[in-house]
Amino acid sequence: MDPERRKQVEKRLKMKLDLRCSFFVIIYIMNYLDRNNIAAARLGGLQEDLGINNTQYATCLSILYVGYILTQVPSNMIINRIDRPSVYIGVAMLLWGMISTLSGITTNFGGMVAVRFCIGFVEAAFLPGALLILSKWYTRRELTTRNAILFCGNLISNAFSSLVGAAVLSNMEGTLGHRAWRWLYWIEGAATMVIAIAAAFILPDLPHNTKGFTEEERAVAVLRMTEDVGEADADSETQTPFTGLIMAVKDTKIYVMMFTFTAYVVGLSFNAFFPTLTGTLGFAYIPTLLMSAPPWAFACLVSLINAWHADRVQERFWHIVGPIIGGLVGFIISMSTENVAARYVALFLQASAYAGFITFYSWISSSFPRPPAKRAVAIAMINAFSQLGNIAGSYVWNMKENGYRKSYGIVTAMFGVTILGCWIFKVILDRLNKKIEEGEQAWVTSGDVAERTAQDEGITVEEGTKLQRGFRYLV
Repeated sequence: MDPERRKQVEKRLKMKLDLRCSFFVIIYIMNYLDRNNIAAARLGGLQEDLGINNTQYATCLSILYVGYILTQVPSNMIINRIDRPSVYIGVAMLLWGMISTLSGITTNFGGMVAVRFCIGFVEAAFLPGALLILSKWYTRRELTTRNAILFCGNLISNAFSSLVGAAVLSNMEGTLGHRAWRWLYWIEGAATMVIAIAAAFILPDLPHNTKGFTEEERAVAVLRMTEDVGEADADSETQTPFTGLIMAVKDTKIYVMMFTFTAYVVGLSFNAFFPTLTGTLGFAYIPTLLMSAPPWAFACLVSLINAWHADRVQERFWHIVGPIIGGLVGFIISMSTENVAARYVALFLQASAYAGFITFYSWISSSFPRPPAKRAVAIAMINAFSQLGNIAGSYVWNMKENGYRKSYGIVTAMFGVTILGCWIFKVILDRLNKKIEEGEQAWVTSGDVAERTAQDEGITVEEGTKLQRGFRYLV
């Protein structure tokens, strides 16, 4: 293709792709609304109506992640093998929306635990699947920014859930004889199901078969991903989903990321308790919900800027550690003062720590690039294991004495562990890049990769080898 023509086609391709992938943001908003609306419902009387104590409430939070952990790896192995992941995610979303509405009819601790477990079991398909799909379309130079836009759905939902919670809890109390917190579940669950139906038609599938793109655009989409890493983004005929699983399990890098990411998730566990932490400022519950929104809007802005700059300079470590340091400052302020204004500013700093979390996800995708079967398992394994941090985090915030100072002490320590783990991983990648420069094999593949790339792209084996030589891990 003529270079000028390719530039035009690629520009049109990315514009179409960005529009369709932006729907992931809406799905992520509903994903977190359905998962975390229990925090707003708690302020509206859920805990008293169901007759559950603080430990049982923490169990209701943590049980969701049991199903979430169990399903992620097999779900991503399935998504990597099917031709219509858009339908798969749409069906999963429809199911979790239906289950979420059942939260509004629960009457006791056992019912809420059962519903929360089932939601996590089905929701597990979305995030690892979305990350895998994005990694099949966007190059390493583009992925962090797109992941940041996706995760803005997470951050917006934290702000949006507070506003929706305030609106429903203040206006729906007693409507048709039901408590307002029950209406919160019914309204949000119904909205999720409507969006799920649209998702099956809007989301993209794979570069070679998605409808709505011209044949020329699909060819460029495939070529872009080959050029990015130096080999075709495809599994060989001899590779099965279990081949990818075995390759991932044997890669020691994955275990460093698993434990580092888990520590990061524990450090960010204040997310599920954010309205409660805002409540320590001493305001009534409706103002508390409204005040919970601005820190997440600020975090969304910081995340987009951080991700854009990470892609621009092709750096990962400091774009993760920088926001973590900002979060640490927020934790220290919350532990060291009773001043209301200072504690509210601290909440902004804590929320902005999510900017590094987003960059970390892109670091996962770029550190396990090929084959796709291995990348699918790596994303799911790391994300699933990290949910143990959410389970632990559900109990970290039970220590509410002295404004949750002990809880803040724990998450401060976890952020320290995260920084150490990121540094270790950086050292590992630096050494691998040095080996690449010395001509040694940097990651394990099966078969002659250069020959397969040449065959898939219609180029010579020599050209395929040159493509491979351009690859470096991003640190």
